[in-house]
Amino acid sequence: MNKHPRRPPRLIACAVAAVTLAAILAAPVLLPSGPFAAATAHAQNSGGADGPRRAAHAKKAPPPPSAAAAQQHQLPARTPFTAAEDEAAAIPSMPDARFWADSTADFNRALPSQPGPWLILSTGGSDGAFGAGLLNGLSAAGNRPAYSVVTGVSTGALMAPFAFAGSRYDDALKAAYTQISAADVFEVGSTGESFVDSWPLKDLIAKQITPALLADIAAEHRRGRRLFVITTDLDAQRSVVWNMGAIAVHAVDDGGDAAPNLFRSVLLASGSVPGAFPPVLIAVESNGKKFSEMHADGGVGGQFFVAPLGLTASTSGYRIPATQLYIVVNSGLQSDFAVVQPTTPSILTQAVGMAVNVDLRLMLDRIYVAAKNSGTGFNVAAIPASFSAPSRGPFDPQYMGALFSVGFDQGRSATPFASAPPPYPGQPPSTQSNDSDQPQANDPKPGADR
Repeated sequence: MNKHPRRPPRLIACAVAAVTLAAILAAPVLLPSGPFAAATAHAQNSGGADGPRRAAHAKKAPPPPSAAAAQQHQLPARTPFTAAEDEAAAIPSMPDARFWADSTADFNRALPSQPGPWLILSTGGSDGAFGAGLLNGLSAAGNRPAYSVVTGVSTGALMAPFAFAGSRYDDALKAAYTQISAADVFEVGSTGESFVDSWPLKDLIAKQITPALLADIAAEHRRGRRLFVITTDLDAQRSVVWNMGAIAVHAVDDGGDAAPNLFRSVLLASGSVPGAFPPVLIAVESNGKKFSEMHADGGVGGQFFVAPLGLTASTSGYRIPATQLYIVVNSGLQSDFAVVQPTTPSILTQAVGMAVNVDLRLMLDRIYVAAKNSGTGFNVAAIPASFSAPSRGPFDPQYMGALFSVGFDQGRSATPFASAPPPYPGQPPSTQSNDSDQPQANDPKPGADR
């Protein structure tokens, strides 16, 4: 039996986002629950250990907007283009702004010339408060290195610029994950392409990504560090890596609004679950032809990003050029028990939560093996199973504040990271390696390179 109040379900795995949209339609409480998040699902039923709490916060669905209102919000008609044209497309005047996430050559060219520690920030919705707290705790303990590479997906993408710019932005990162309300992120109502309107999130990003922050990111990029954010090109069904430091350099050197607007649009796109939030159109050019690509949540291609999937395959001999990998999982990895009621939102909520959990564990296992084969240190931090603070709904500051505190205490502790993925429930000890060089889940590493 689940003896703790259930935490809000984790961020939607975009592989099952289309299914979850039905739950959003059926219950508007199934809305984003993280400061720069995509969408999370909150069940509305009244059964199970946490049933009374969820039932108390269930809301009636507002009437759907009229067809005319939805039409006013729809994206403009798109210029047709081919797969070959999209393959060669680039951002006008910013050829170094991005590359395909499956391009090993482009990935290797974009990396720093010298190896160093990498910080990998996962999806997670409002649970990004854990990662924000962890980074603040590492700073407080003096154990936070200047990561040579920082990558972020979805809510991880929105915290990545602050993490990359350094500890002087810790207060801004904390505020972003403890002082944001739902009204700062979305407006209920269909837009024609999605079930909610994310214009408040767009405005919030514009306020957060200041000229000073862009200048600091550009300066770190010039020193050789790299900041990567992942989106999904829905037209091509491929992930895209955005070189945010290079975009920041253009913002500083070129002047004008093009580069700052692109930087902010990429962050908005990385947290826009298809169908739940509106996609983001990004203008590109290919052999003189101009058109717009449709970009959405980076989590479609995976819950976090380390390297092109082909390079981390079990058959690959690629050596990850990092001294240490620090993976921050903005989620718990344990199952969330609940007696599922026979309603669409309840069924989809439980199914999505399980799908995300499985995806995260599979990715962690894959990267753990790739790191071991590369001789690279592996470190992972996830929300502890003991965390049990209840949530009163999306963007609950008390819930996120409690989770931030848990992350902060873990970051400040002597063992903020484990050196192997947590064992699966019921995994016999005999199935774990006995090799002396094999790190175990209870053998944590400190939060900084020595």
